[in-house]
Amino acid sequence: MKKILVLLALLTFSCQLTMAQYVNFDKQKGGFDLTKCSINCADDEWEGVKIAAKNLQEDIYKVTGAKPALNNPNAEYKLIVGTIGKSKTTDALIKKQKLDVTAVKGKWESGMITKLDDKTVAIFGADKRGTIFAIYDISRNIGVSPWYFWADVPAEKHDFVAIDVNNTVVFPSPKVKYRGIFLNDEAPCLSTWVKNTFPDSECPKSIAELAKGMNSHFYAKVFELLLRLKANFMWPAMWGNAFYADDADNSRVADEMGIVMGTSHHEPMARNHQEWVRKRGSEGVWDYASNQAPIDKFFREGIRRSKDNEDLITIGMRGDGDTPLGGREGHDDEYVMALEQNKKLMERIIENQRKIIAEETGKPAAQRQQVWALYKEVQDYYDAGLKVPDDVIILLSDDNWGDIRRVPDHKRAGGWGIYYHVDYVGAPRNSKWLNITQTQQMFEQLSIAYDFGIESLWVLNVGDLKPMEYPIQLFCDMAYEPKTYNLQNVTNHTEKFFESVVGKDYAKEAARIYNRNCQYMARVTPEMLDARTYNVATGEFKQVADEYARLESEALRLWLLLPEQYKDAYFQLILFPVQAMANLYDIYYAQAMNRYCAERNNPDANCWSDRVAECFKRDSILCAQYNHDIANGKWNGMMIQKHIGYRMWNDNFPHDMLPDTKRVAASDGGYSFTGGNGFVSMEAEHY
Repeated sequence: MKKILVLLALLTFSCQLTMAQYVNFDKQKGGFDLTKCSINCADDEWEGVKIAAKNLQEDIYKVTGAKPALNNPNAEYKLIVGTIGKSKTTDALIKKQKLDVTAVKGKWESGMITKLDDKTVAIFGADKRGTIFAIYDISRNIGVSPWYFWADVPAEKHDFVAIDVNNTVVFPSPKVKYRGIFLNDEAPCLSTWVKNTFPDSECPKSIAELAKGMNSHFYAKVFELLLRLKANFMWPAMWGNAFYADDADNSRVADEMGIVMGTSHHEPMARNHQEWVRKRGSEGVWDYASNQAPIDKFFREGIRRSKDNEDLITIGMRGDGDTPLGGREGHDDEYVMALEQNKKLMERIIENQRKIIAEETGKPAAQRQQVWALYKEVQDYYDAGLKVPDDVIILLSDDNWGDIRRVPDHKRAGGWGIYYHVDYVGAPRNSKWLNITQTQQMFEQLSIAYDFGIESLWVLNVGDLKPMEYPIQLFCDMAYEPKTYNLQNVTNHTEKFFESVVGKDYAKEAARIYNRNCQYMARVTPEMLDARTYNVATGEFKQVADEYARLESEALRLWLLLPEQYKDAYFQLILFPVQAMANLYDIYYAQAMNRYCAERNNPDANCWSDRVAECFKRDSILCAQYNHDIANGKWNGMMIQKHIGYRMWNDNFPHDMLPDTKRVAASDGGYSFTGGNGFVSMEAEHY
């Protein structure tokens, strides 16, 4: 009897960060040789499965230098790929009782790898994504990281790669049904990078003056990453773009590849906010109380356009932009809540939206999955007793800084979701430049969410996607299987992740540096750090600046030890964030010391002023290195976020601003007496 390996129960997270036992690199042990097989995928299979099968062929080539055949029916060794109920080949094997699908049939996104005979292995899934996830699990286990494109993680090289044909591998259903990311706050970095990288001229349905790089070629790369992470859901970038309208192929490619699309918490009924912005002159104000007919028409067009896709429909409504009903974008502080009035209006909006959904789909609204987001003031309506149909997913939110605001107090047919941030635009300051989220905090808060029954939808606000690579990995892994690690050993997950980034010999030190950097970053964000953050007189500021300087030296030491192939990925994930933040501390410590000395007419103030200018220049050099040097300039534009010069909550200033300093003329200089560690130093003439 075959040995059944339920991977996620016995081994590790869905990402397969440790090497599962069904892959073998030792030729002496034998197995099903992936370099000699043909990957056969039937013509009637889902397009997304065909894409994944082609990517597996390329992944095997990256690892071994040998490329297996694709769809060769006469091959001696066959890797058969198919989805139950879709692939005639797979269904025929089931009918002939050559394929036992009992373990996965009818189970959401479940998949299986099993031996049919000594020369044939089958990969199949209960549905489209079940098959795709099983394919990409092989890719991960042979040594191709999901981050091969997005972080330039190199593939592990092996001369021989085989599947252990003595094992049947079962991939159970994910614990959270919908799992994915929100590309948000994407200007200036992501928006600039995509414009530099994905020409609209190469996408036949892209409207260049609108898409500006946010086209189907760009999104295909994002979708592939999500599928390799075993995620299935996405809210697209929306600051200046309209996913559905800017490139008509965006939605088609998402559906073909297997990604469930949605629209953000303030973009109801499968419409992007920019679609309304472009209509303001002709359609009137975004106010349901006074302008219902044009808004209902706008909603109806969205459902009609997306009704044949898997799209998860956002319902409800907020103000024009990311504001409360009746509010003004960027001025939440001026908003006065009309609670009872808005609650009644929201009930009317949702009732009418569900009527439109039913009319356009030809089915009861309860048969089309919807989500209502309790973000910011919207939670007040719910707390005040607003009733939402039981089939709707209620999406709870964190406080924008990684702490969950509330948990469910009862069960719902539609279930509950969580909207979590590792990027944020808002008071007291934006958090857009670097990752500030501690591994332990994220793990703890997501564990709380799952323990309290939040398992229908998890959405992570990831900003520009980069440099949030590791938080995305951890989030997707936990959404797939939350219970593998605990607070005492969750940093082992970091170490396993960095094994794929820098190799096993260096992973432990890389993980230590990464998590220590997150610890330091969590003290105060880059945007909120300034010369007043820490006390100069007590030595507190020097202590924290010195800690960062030590961490930078440790990060540089590991950089020098690494083989060349790992350096691009290491720079992006560890070295740049550490160097950039250590330098930022250096800037503000120097500014604080300049002020301290200037107040005392100490000419040392001038040295500290020079230091501020030097470090400010170094900041631009580090960012330029990220944009122009690493990976041969691949990430041009991705590190242009302003981060020095905040005066209020947002980054509404033209460029990074050199912190102000004061200079002391030699003739005005006083005498310097410095005490510490039981002695006093003074100028020689006073000795």
